[in-house]
Amino acid sequence: MKVNTMLNVSKGLLDDLVSANHILVNEGVFDGFGHVSVRHESRPDRFLISRSLPPSMVQAEDILECDLDGNVHDAQDRKSYLERFIHSAVYKARPDVVAVIHSHSPAIIPFGVTGARLRPICHMSGFLGSVTPVFEIRNAAGESSDMLIRNQALGESLAATLGQSAVALMRGHGSVTVGKSLPQAVFRAIYTESNARLQAQSMMLGEVTYLTDDEAFNSSEINDLQIERPWQLWKQKLKAVEL
Repeated sequence: MKVNTMLNVSKGLLDDLVSANHILVNEGVFDGFGHVSVRHESRPDRFLISRSLPPSMVQAEDILECDLDGNVHDAQDRKSYLERFIHSAVYKARPDVVAVIHSHSPAIIPFGVTGARLRPICHMSGFLGSVTPVFEIRNAAGESSDMLIRNQALGESLAATLGQSAVALMRGHGSVTVGKSLPQAVFRAIYTESNARLQAQSMMLGEVTYLTDDEAFNSSEINDLQIERPWQLWKQKLKAVEL
């Protein structure tokens, strides 16, 4: 196993983190904004994330290390994203989480600012469960914030709203998605966006039949056994784009 000597992690993990950035752009979850991180392989008190770059431009040499208070540890003194505290606070609150994604994917925004709640409408999005929590930053930062999670205290408030859920919406901002692996987190981010589009379309047609709690749980469990299939597809699509 080849290891990055500066970060002391495997080349495979770095390659997957780079791929995750590019996949999320290619699948319409990221644009010029958004970030994805993964917990360090041998140091659970650290995570890996890119320096501040558009996700489509991220390469292995851009990855740096942060601790669970959001402090950047980088020999080159590079800066990561301002909202890295989303990641640090979630990793600190959720030892089970291995990957964190923050995006502004457009279809989910209406569900954070209206009375309509994001719920699983198809078996691919059973991980959403019966309730997708919505983080209201005004409760933590008042009514004059810039909406950004720019410190650990705000990150901890967001992590508390996320709780044990897979996804939390951020009112007027975006969402945070977590997974027990990097491919699982990417899968969830993509299918959260997909579910939001399908749900909005269905609500215009009439009354929607959502998954029951048992249907959501069982479909999520079976899908977790097959995540490698879409992960490989998304990586193959990347190769076609990058040729």
